[in-house]
Amino acid sequence: MTPVDDLDFAGLIRAGDIVVCGQATAEPRTLTQALVAQKHLLPPCTIIIGPLFSDSFAPDKSAGLQFESYGVIGAARALAKSGQLDIITSHYSAFCADFASGRHRADVVLLQLSSRAPERGLNLSLSNDYVGAAAARARCVIAELNPDAPWSFGAEWPAGREPDISVAATLPPLELASGAGDAVAQRIAQHAATLIPDGATLQFGVGTIPDAILAGLRHLRGLGIHSGLINDAVVELIDCGAVSNSRKGIDDGVSITNQLIGTRRLYDFAHLNPAVAVRPASYTHAHGVLARISRLVAINSALEVGLDGSVNAETIDGMAIGAIGGQVDFVRGANASAGGRAIIALPSTTAKGRSRIVPRVETVTTTRGDVDAVVSEWGVAELRGHSLTERALRMIAIAAPQHRDELSRAAHAMARPSARTDI
Repeated sequence: MTPVDDLDFAGLIRAGDIVVCGQATAEPRTLTQALVAQKHLLPPCTIIIGPLFSDSFAPDKSAGLQFESYGVIGAARALAKSGQLDIITSHYSAFCADFASGRHRADVVLLQLSSRAPERGLNLSLSNDYVGAAAARARCVIAELNPDAPWSFGAEWPAGREPDISVAATLPPLELASGAGDAVAQRIAQHAATLIPDGATLQFGVGTIPDAILAGLRHLRGLGIHSGLINDAVVELIDCGAVSNSRKGIDDGVSITNQLIGTRRLYDFAHLNPAVAVRPASYTHAHGVLARISRLVAINSALEVGLDGSVNAETIDGMAIGAIGGQVDFVRGANASAGGRAIIALPSTTAKGRSRIVPRVETVTTTRGDVDAVVSEWGVAELRGHSLTERALRMIAIAAPQHRDELSRAAHAMARPSARTDI
């Protein structure tokens, strides 16, 4: 075991290298903080990150470093605003697959591994993602061994493959608590709950709205979990009897996820628990797998939705502040699932009162042809199978009242025949 203070990143990282770091709660903070502390010694390199829920790479600490990511989530927004973050526009499933195939290069990988169950070997623990795939091809793998991280089924580190360098973690795994949400989130949750029946299998993302929706499902029975992430709210649903994973059609009795993003309660629940499996994106996000699930309900969010149903989850005013992520993977998977639903849930306005329901979105993340239902605090817009005119009417009905007249005028203008004479 190498003391972290003895790590010489300048000697390990070469000019032009791609350095891949564990994401979200799987961030190896002992290593990332040590990397930033040596930033002035590093040769020019690019650091690949995912969602950031720590301040390890805050702009005032990481000035001079350059980053790339598949999205702008959490504290990564500050890096984007500072001009240090460039975006790789990729679906999460493809992003992971490209590291597995070698299409995306990885020279040095920093990751967190669980050493909590030494008799079972090392474990990817909180995230079975592109970082593990990158490690299989990297020149140098530096692992932070954390005895507080859970040992997760499905995330086993390959036997016989030792990291090039191992250090002892000096910090526990990062925690992210579920939130109750404000009154708007609660109203959105009430409307979304009307679309979710007993026996549904749930997929959801990070945020107060999905947390509020999950909290409102405790009365249901026979629910299943197949998601890109799970959090403390899932433990609540299991404890109250709502989730049994008995009607999914596959993976009977097991909650399937790609990442654990929660608190110590979730991590202890998942530790050595065969009823939780942390699987790679090649399984969790695969269309063929998702289509086999019974009544898959995908719950995703948006920055804005157009009157035609097009979803923008990536940019506002030309600035990247979101991600494609797994949204399209799960929307299409839910649409292919027998009895499935694809829900886009969002507040009708921004914090400054700007309408999130707009005539046209500036970036199309999920196409209008893929959209099923959109939910705001004002109700549900059922869009699947409806004409553009009917879609506009339904979207206006769930917009904030003060914006409906303007949206109606915009819808009318867009519906007028083209005046072009050159065609």
